[in-house]
Amino acid sequence: MTPLLTRDFDVRAATYESLRAAHGPVAPIDLLGVPCWFVLGYAEVLEVLRNDTGVWSKRLEDWRGYTQGTVPADWPLLPAFRAGGVPFAEGREHSELRAAWSAALRPFQDRSQGAARRLEARVRRQADELISLLGERGAEGNADLVDEYARPLMLMAVDLLAGFGEVGDEVMRDIRSLLDGGPQTAEASARLLDLCGRVCADRRRAPEEDFPSRLIAAWPECTDEQAATAVMHLVSMLGELTTALICGTLLEVLYQETADTTTGMIRETVNRAAMVHPPYANLTFRFALADTVLGGTVIAAGDPVMLSVAAAHTDPSFAGAHDPSSVFSSRAHLAWGAGAHQCPGGPLATTLATIAVERLQERMAWLEPTLPPDRLPWRSSVLMRGLRSLPVRYGLRSPSPVPPSPERRSAPAESGGAGSGRMLRRLVRILRRDERRDER
Repeated sequence: MTPLLTRDFDVRAATYESLRAAHGPVAPIDLLGVPCWFVLGYAEVLEVLRNDTGVWSKRLEDWRGYTQGTVPADWPLLPAFRAGGVPFAEGREHSELRAAWSAALRPFQDRSQGAARRLEARVRRQADELISLLGERGAEGNADLVDEYARPLMLMAVDLLAGFGEVGDEVMRDIRSLLDGGPQTAEASARLLDLCGRVCADRRRAPEEDFPSRLIAAWPECTDEQAATAVMHLVSMLGELTTALICGTLLEVLYQETADTTTGMIRETVNRAAMVHPPYANLTFRFALADTVLGGTVIAAGDPVMLSVAAAHTDPSFAGAHDPSSVFSSRAHLAWGAGAHQCPGGPLATTLATIAVERLQERMAWLEPTLPPDRLPWRSSVLMRGLRSLPVRYGLRSPSPVPPSPERRSAPAESGGAGSGRMLRRLVRILRRDERRDER
């Protein structure tokens, strides 16, 4: 059984193609000491995601190894799997959770809603503030677009949507640990859940215009722990996965001649990046409810399968059907999943990434990378993949004042202005300091 995590795993294309050549669309692997099936074929990944025959479950109780006690108690991914919530529910429970999620996200994803317009206006303004911070060094300079732009911008979006009040370095580290599946995962998960629980308890007493308040309104019978789990999943998506999507889009802009960044086409580039650089590279387990055949391989009841979105996107049967020179992206990508468990926040992540790239394009006279693509450092884990840093040289256009939007003129004072600028400066300092520590 081939270990998935080897020294060559960071070069994922080579790892996936080696497994595909040896085993076909479904390969037996060792995942951190736990045996599972790794699904690499696009058709096979889509078949499991759609689950039309009801063979696949995401409930931990349907994992034979887990119920029989053969999964090590300290297995690094176990805390994420045990978190529960909408990603790991099935049947009626999943339908109810999904309905509550959809109702809570709708005001922020439906652009006809005032909450969505206010969120977009604030993200645009904070993007401009971050770019202006770069401009304080001069009209031209060097920057890391991960820790000086994309990540602090998304942490501020987390602050707004989750209602934290002020994001800190502990929250950022815990989000990263949870998605990396490292040795600190259990402690990070517990801290995040505690923070989200305190916010949800506060919102039950005094609702505000944020995701926890909307979720509790849509699902009043939920416990604080259930609401906290939902908020934690939202935070994880926005904190790191949308950061990775922004940076993947910037890779397309900076390195690919086919990227079209004219007005109205950036969203196409975001969708293209979701196909080429899916942030959620490998999805959490599904478990077979009965003996079944997938891609010519017999999967026994209770066996876990891990679906590889990244490998599916490079499957010749899928990738070969699309023109790589086209500026239009395929809507058939699986970056947000498919079927009943498709990520409910995919449209929001796409919108936020589009805004982030649009503001850079508007404010920069020129932008060029300082490293060739094969030397860019990646932060890889079992589940996700994103750039550790994206060093560039830039030239700013002549600064022009950005008038406050109507939404901002009527918003509370803490939603922008000097307080927002101070928080952004602090976040950038924290992120740059932590990145240097990680490199050591």
